[in-house]
Amino acid sequence: MLVRALSDVAREAAHSPGQGEACRACGGDAGVDVLAERADGLVVRHGRAVAKAHASGTDHTAHRTRVTVAAHPRLAGILLPPLPLQAAAPLDGRPVTAWPYGSPVDPANPDAAPWEAAARLLARLHSVPLDALPAPLPPMRGPAKAAAAVARMRAAAPADPAVRDVVAAWRRLPAWARGEAPGPPAAPRLCHGDLHLGQLVRHPADDGPWFLIDVDDLGTGEPAWDLARPAAWYAAGILSPDVWARFLGAYRAAGGPAVPPAPCDPWPQLDVPARALTVQTAAVALAKSTAEGRDLDDVERLMADACARIAALPPELDAVVPS
Repeated sequence: MLVRALSDVAREAAHSPGQGEACRACGGDAGVDVLAERADGLVVRHGRAVAKAHASGTDHTAHRTRVTVAAHPRLAGILLPPLPLQAAAPLDGRPVTAWPYGSPVDPANPDAAPWEAAARLLARLHSVPLDALPAPLPPMRGPAKAAAAVARMRAAAPADPAVRDVVAAWRRLPAWARGEAPGPPAAPRLCHGDLHLGQLVRHPADDGPWFLIDVDDLGTGEPAWDLARPAAWYAAGILSPDVWARFLGAYRAAGGPAVPPAPCDPWPQLDVPARALTVQTAAVALAKSTAEGRDLDDVERLMADACARIAALPPELDAVVPS
């Protein structure tokens, strides 16, 4: 029932002014594709439009603010803007939005991903003045997502001995990175909150410009968190040094404020978020592999091994907040 109702929303969006001429998917239910069906969102596509039913339990007020910000002119060319809907009533209590369809990155080939484009988009996002936005945003949800991943892992009760190392690495993070205390005093920035390769699309066609998508975690906070996943991949040996250098160099060249300009060391700012994302990724992997009755794959094992290295560090190398 939810897929059918959301499909109607996607059709409405696909036939809205400016979209109808691009719609070649008409013809009943066969014209609707389910792109994602997870606890954190159901996404369907019709032609050049997608509709999303966001996660149950979403804060509707915060969600509306995030969507409003995505549509603001200051975010043009950075975030893919939402499509207008005549009626956007929640479905089963879940907020509903519609967006232009964009061509995604191939997640199986991270080295070929548009890392420089992603870095430039992040630098532009982090540089948007908060007082230029139409409404105050809630905090970005990076630390909250890391804490939720650890809770999910513990609930899954995996038998893998790597769980001990993940928990140990988690406990060595500062309390603010675990969502247990306020963060260090700093000027907040506009942050995406959940950067990964699935959050990049090209629009309107495969040769169009890149955009960031997904505003579910958009908010104010520490911009280094948006660099944390590629930083964690680099530290774990998943992302090559060359790709990491290109990503970091493009971010700095675009004036990104999360790290100091070269040749300064970026790791005092990146250390805590990168460790937190390492724990988050390993915890999700352990929960998923347990639910699916399988062993960790090679990439997941690299992240679990990175947690073991963090857990084995001497106490004087615990993650700290830069002064």
